[in-house]
Amino acid sequence: MHVPDGYLSPETCAVGLAIAIPAIAVASRQVMRQVKGRAVPKLAMLSAFSFLIMMFNLPIPDGTTAHAVGSALIAIVMGPAAAVIATAVALLFQALIFGDGGVLAYGVNVVNMAIIMPLVATVVNRWIAGRSEPGSVRRVAAAAVAGYTSILAASVAVGVELGIQPALFHTADGTALYNPYGLAATLPAMLFAHLLIAGPAEAIITSAGYSFLARTGQLDEAAPASHKLRSNPGLVSLGVLAVLALLTPLGLIAQGTAFGEWGPEELVDQLGAIPAGLAQWSSVWTHSILPDYGFTSGEAPLAAYWISALIGSLIVAGFTYGALWLANRRQSVGASA
Repeated sequence: MHVPDGYLSPETCAVGLAIAIPAIAVASRQVMRQVKGRAVPKLAMLSAFSFLIMMFNLPIPDGTTAHAVGSALIAIVMGPAAAVIATAVALLFQALIFGDGGVLAYGVNVVNMAIIMPLVATVVNRWIAGRSEPGSVRRVAAAAVAGYTSILAASVAVGVELGIQPALFHTADGTALYNPYGLAATLPAMLFAHLLIAGPAEAIITSAGYSFLARTGQLDEAAPASHKLRSNPGLVSLGVLAVLALLTPLGLIAQGTAFGEWGPEELVDQLGAIPAGLAQWSSVWTHSILPDYGFTSGEAPLAAYWISALIGSLIVAGFTYGALWLANRRQSVGASA
């Protein structure tokens, strides 16, 4: 799902940024108006949750991998604008620090996972949930369907973005400059992985996450008292994030690379050569501290994955919390002046 640099033309990446930047700006203004008080740490934790969930790679029968995203859950419990910001922050630091997703392709990845997924999830959830009670079985089922359909929509978008590259950007003799596989390969591959594996995972995560937040009284809606746990909901949520961070090395069990995320060496094995444009742009960002969530030497992969999970979740949560706290502080000072 994370499109690396080099697989998309600079023109495609520019279109992605042209969509992502205004969307993030609009969402930021809405979040600054809506997310205040206790909602600030909740959004920070959900942003870290999205970051951690994307580290759990799932094996696909064709030898590739896929993962859930978590943005559907954020959209359902805090609104699509909050999901745009939380997921965009997670994607930003994944690209900059861990080399997961391209820096040039950041806008496209935001469109797919931080815009399409929350919007689809919001529409589907509202349609199915209707006026049912918060925390009800119907709401939980609606969350599951919303998570499933949202990641399918994102996978179709990725398949189209990758698949149109050979037709639009090629040499005079028809050799692809960027992603070498057309729509006949990219769409079935993306749909196969997400219909069978990543989609159900997203459905489970979204419905279980919604049920958990309802039971701990952390929904903006008023949940029935019988659905609330007596323990401190904030500490319970931190505990869940800590457990997720500890379990992230399970993401190393899945062997193979996600479709369309191969490194240059893997493409050489597949094709015998690297497309010229892909070779030119694939190494545009070389400053990742923990590339692929591991040490450069390749030693101690479990420790590296744990360290990456800890560093990444703290940075993502801290950045989200700090930015919202600062924005709310400035609004308070401006209102009192």
